[in-house]
Amino acid sequence: MKTLGEYVVGARERFGAHRVTREEVIDFASRFDPQPFHLDDAAGAANPIFGRLSASGWHTAAMTMRMIVDHARANGGFSLGSPGMDELRWPKPAYPDDVLSVETEILEARQSHSRPEIGLIKTRILTRNQNDEIVLIMVSTILVPVTAD
Repeated sequence: MKTLGEYVVGARERFGAHRVTREEVIDFASRFDPQPFHLDDAAGAANPIFGRLSASGWHTAAMTMRMIVDHARANGGFSLGSPGMDELRWPKPAYPDDVLSVETEILEARQSHSRPEIGLIKTRILTRNQNDEIVLIMVSTILVPVTAD
């Protein structure tokens, strides 16, 4: 697991390539966000915001998280968890057949005042489609050890 000193403010990474499928859009929506424009082609097409079947924003966040975890697993990352997010937005919808990727930027890396053995890493996360359009913006904090003890 990476420690606080290994995170550099301003560092950026881009990774991932997740193809969104119609089946997973409908499956996720039917289980967690059953709004018509996430479940039905005609309802999506009739919606003036989406114009066709679109992934739930929560599904976009879940696909983003999967790419982050896969990247962390492959690069010795992971964290001790997260106290939450400061921002979560979906400026454009994700659609079936989009290929999503993630870009992260370290905004802040500091030691916790109340728990000095814990570091807090604030990160801006952008998820983009194959046209480089941003479909998710998230600012979140993860917890990491200060030392490798």
